[in-house]
Parts: sequence; C-alpha cells; structure tokens
Amino acid sequence: MSLCQPGPAVMIGQTIGELLNAHVTLDVEGIDRLYLNAYQPRLQTGSGVAYFFRMHRGAAVASTMLMAPMSHAFVAAIEAFAKREQIDVVHFHAHQNKDEETQRRLALASPTEGVLYIGVAQEKFSTFRVSKRCNPLTGDSFPWLSRSDVMCNQYYFYLVDEDFGPLFIKFSSYFPYTARICLNGHEYAKRQLAKAGLAFAPLDNGILRCAEGPALQGILDAMSAERIEAMVRKWFARLPHPFTPEDRAAGFRYELSILQAEFARTQVLDRPLAGRQLFEELIRENLDLGRPEKVSLIFQRRITKRTPGRFCTRVLTRGVIPTLHVSYKRSKIKQYFKLERALRTETTINNTRDFGIGRKLCNLPALRAIGFAANRRLLEVETISQDCALAAGVFEAVTQPQTIDGQRVPRLTFGDPRVMSLLATLCLFFIPQRFRNVWLREKMAQLLGVPLQDYGPGKATYDLRRLRLHGLIERLPNSHQYQVTPTGLRVAMLFVKLNNRLLRPGLSQLFDGCPQAPDRPMAKAIKELDRALEQLLAQAKITPLQI
Repeated sequence: MSLCQPGPAVMIGQTIGELLNAHVTLDVEGIDRLYLNAYQPRLQTGSGVAYFFRMHRGAAVASTMLMAPMSHAFVAAIEAFAKREQIDVVHFHAHQNKDEETQRRLALASPTEGVLYIGVAQEKFSTFRVSKRCNPLTGDSFPWLSRSDVMCNQYYFYLVDEDFGPLFIKFSSYFPYTARICLNGHEYAKRQLAKAGLAFAPLDNGILRCAEGPALQGILDAMSAERIEAMVRKWFARLPHPFTPEDRAAGFRYELSILQAEFARTQVLDRPLAGRQLFEELIRENLDLGRPEKVSLIFQRRITKRTPGRFCTRVLTRGVIPTLHVSYKRSKIKQYFKLERALRTETTINNTRDFGIGRKLCNLPALRAIGFAANRRLLEVETISQDCALAAGVFEAVTQPQTIDGQRVPRLTFGDPRVMSLLATLCLFFIPQRFRNVWLREKMAQLLGVPLQDYGPGKATYDLRRLRLHGLIERLPNSHQYQVTPTGLRVAMLFVKLNNRLLRPGLSQLFDGCPQAPDRPMAKAIKELDRALEQLLAQAKITPLQI
C-alpha cells in the first residue's frame, strides 16, 4: 500500500493484534544505538601498568611521571592532525548539546567519508595515581599504583564513515587513554540502501518507507560484530594514536567491549490515526507490565527478592506523545509512537552481565538475540492480553474433571484461590522460561500468602500434574523441568484477567463496605434492581419469607 493513499478505516474497538495486522506497512528490527568501550586489557590494574613501564619500556620504576610525556605527545599529535587536515576544533562548554552541534555541521557539509570536526570537553575519567603504602611487617613505605577519578580533556572525533554514516570516537587524554565509540545501526542501513540503489524514505532515526523491505531487514541483520570491529580498526589506524607501533606490536592493543546496546523494532503505521489508537490501547492494557513477574515475561530472567534494580512501568508524557518504559535491573524497554508514524519498541541493555553474557564485542550476536526476543515478547504479551479468548469446549474441559489417557484429572475451578494463584504463576514465567517443582512452591506460597512449608512438594506435584494433563504445561524430555504451552498461556491469561479485572472489581462495587461502591454504576444498577424486585413482590402481595 502506498503511504500517500488513505488506508482502511480504523475500526473503534480493534484489538492490538488487529491494529498491528491491518495497519503496519513496514516491520523491521535491527541494532539502533551501539556504545562501545575501547580499552587496554593489560593496563587495567596497577600491576599491569607497572609491567608496561618497567618491563616493556625499561623504566627503573613505574611512576605517573612517565605518563605525562605520553599524554603531551598524544595531545600534540591531535593538534597537528587537526591543523594538517584543516579540521575545526570545538571546545564544548559545560551545558552545550554536542548532538545539536554535530547535526548543524552535518547539514552544512556531509562528506562521503572523513572527520567532520573534533570536539573537546572536560569530563571525569578513571586513571592511575601513585600513593604510599606501608609494609605491615617492616613499616617501610613503598609506592602503589591505584585507580583514581580526575577531570581531564576528552577528544571527540566526529566522523562520517562510508559504510556506517555519522559516528564518533572519543579518546581520553590521560593514561591508559580509554576510548568510546558511538554508532547507529539505522545510519548504517541508510548508507547501505543508498549504495545498493534501493529507494527509501528516512524517519529521523529510522526508515519510514523502503521499496524492498526484505532487503532492508537483510542489511540490518548483516551489521555484524566483525564489520563493526573492522570499521573501528580502520579509524584507529587513521586517527592519532596514544600508543606507539612498538607498544602495539608488543600486544598493547585496544579491545572492544559493549557499554550499551539498543535493539529496536520499528512498525510503521499506514496513518497517524491508526498509530494513536494502537498506542492508546497499549498504554491502557499494559500499565502493570513493570511488576517483577511481568518483567520475566519479557526478559526471560527469573526475578527474586534478591534481584537488584528497580522493576517498574512508567508512562511518560512529553507534550501529547506518551512513552511506555519497562525496567529490569540496569536495562529497559521503551515503547513510543515515533513522529506519529511508527510504533518503536526498543530494548536498551546497559550491562550485558544482567543476562549472563560477557561484555566483549564478540558477544553481540547473543546479545542481539536477547534484545530482539525481549521486543517480541513485549509485543506478544501486549497482543495476547487483549486476545486471550477461548473456545467454549476448551473452557469447559479445563473447568471440569476429565479422564485423559486413562488418568483422572481434577478440574481447575475458576475463582478458587489456589487455582487462580496457580494460573497466575503461568502468567509470570512462561515460554521459554523453564521451571521446576521447587520454583512453583516458592511462587505459590507467595501468591497464597502462606509459609513455604504449608505448600509442600506433594501439593506442587499434584498441581503440576493437573496442569500437565490439561495440556497447560509440558514436561521437557529427560528432565524435571516444565514450560507453558501456547494453550496454557491463553487459559492462564484469560482466567487471571477475568478474575483481576472483572470479577473482583465488579464484586467490590456491590457492597457498601467499599468506600466508592455507592457511587459506582454497577452498585447503583443493583440497588435499582433490588427496589424494582421489592415493588414487584409488594404488588403480588408476596413477602420474602413466603418465597
């Protein structure tokens, strides 16, 4: 469908799934912003620094006095490079927006490849300092190299790469000269689309329209760790370098690690009305996604009372555009309606170890899988939360005793506290989360509000058997682990949603003990029904005792 033509009318009352199926014209996922750390693995400790100066460079003692000449030479090389290449050097003041300055210069001149300008800013940096320590046995003092934070100049090289587009590499001017690299996957995609001669329309930090959607997805998938490292090494060879060729030949080379990675899914809507309706439905249905149990649905990680970090959902409004934030440890998912044209779902991972993955760039494929899976799970949870209806036969089979494969299966009674708690656990941790008897005991005891010993292994085994024979969970082969089936997820969500959003709130309106009950529509309607019945009984000359 052409985006210039009016799409199908948006039907009031459409579910999230219906809106996504009917009004999305482009759906792609890829790495968005990637923030890398370039560090010297052998210079991260005081002993490593001592080895560098004494054993490698032949100094008598390791001292910070040896670092100053290196820093002066590096800064002089940067200044000479800027003068030789006729590159502007901009000294940022404390509150200057670096991105605005970069965008302004890109608008004036956007080279195919080269250094756009060099920025200088005073920022905090962790370097090494020498302190005195005393030997507890002899009392003699000795120098000790340790980490210390200082304010120093950071040199930002704002670049335009032929393949990756705009990016920057930031070097510290103090030893060990740690560097930062910031690049954007959507800028990479724009460059590759242009080089391939494929027509597309940009959408700020994204793609609005592309003549070849599968080709765009292929380009985003092809932005690998190997290509990223090759690009960084290319610029390290072109820019002033703080370490000499002899240092690098001796093994003192930068390694790349991941400081922050954003994984985005962009679903372009055919027109703003559909997008606004979609996002309003998302906000309305999923305000409770940030609860710890719901975060496990998205991030596939078990959360306990010992898990660090905040677990919350925040709905932020900037002007009239709301954004939905779901946090997990030091990572988060953000969802918003981008420029009234696209639903953007972004998973930002600030610490790869939150997911048991190392920080080195070679771990990018595993991290990519987690980030994209989190985006998909969020959309899946949002969709199923509105589309968890069951066929009458399935509902009846679950709520009635059955005989399956010659085994009698007790029913799962809707409204029963134990059953509802049991089904709630399936909403908390589901595919691909695997769980055991001991995990079910822990969660059920919490939901029922009883000590762990009151919900013992026998009760858990009985409940697991009920769920398995009803087809709500399945046991993994050759193990004592279980996972929820697709039917189990729908059954659990429907039961919990009916109980939490319909039955309990509805019943609370029927009793005067609820402070707000007299003002609720249902309470008023029930009282009107009571009065009408009383009048009907009075007209028939029947008292309640005669019924």
